[in-house]
Amino acid sequence: MKQTICFLLAAGALNLSALAQPTNSMNTNKTESATFGGGCFWCMEAVFERLPGVKSVASGFAGGHTTNPTYEQVCTGDTGHAEVTQIEFNPAKISYEKLLEVFWQAHDPATLNRQGADEGTQYRSIILYHSEAQKLAAEKSKAGAQKNFKHPIVTEIVPFTKFYQAGDYHQKYYDNNSSAPYCRVVIAPKLEKLEKEKVIQETPQTGK
Repeated sequence: MKQTICFLLAAGALNLSALAQPTNSMNTNKTESATFGGGCFWCMEAVFERLPGVKSVASGFAGGHTTNPTYEQVCTGDTGHAEVTQIEFNPAKISYEKLLEVFWQAHDPATLNRQGADEGTQYRSIILYHSEAQKLAAEKSKAGAQKNFKHPIVTEIVPFTKFYQAGDYHQKYYDNNSSAPYCRVVIAPKLEKLEKEKVIQETPQTGK
């Protein structure tokens, strides 16, 4: 009898302890990945790292056939890779759909293999989905975004296979080189426009 009572008391204590824990404690810090290409990865990285809920952004290459490509190789256009940013985000704080909304606003998806003066297949607009749910969301978002563009959106929507991170020189490029000509002429005006439209925040939010 004594053993039975002790067992019941212990079980009750465990149940109370479980009830005391937040039900979403295992999910609130879970992150997912998104991979987008929209021209120069220096630009896209600077945009996405200014979104609350984004934990990290890495610049690199994806969508091609060359293993471990260098930046110089990708610039030739022969690797098949696009310059992309891989985004680690917390879906409890920002949705994949919201990332897609920012993606359409951060570049011109209706120009083929070009963004501004940057021209070549490595600068193409591309979404590399990590799941069937991301694929469906990307296709729906693309259809909805079309009304904002005069010409047809040419963004590729393809399965993600492999991401090759670019060298350290290319990571956080804008934050580390904001006075460089490309940053002042191309990236800064883009960020200012998106900040004014309240699409992004003024300072990087990654790691929060």
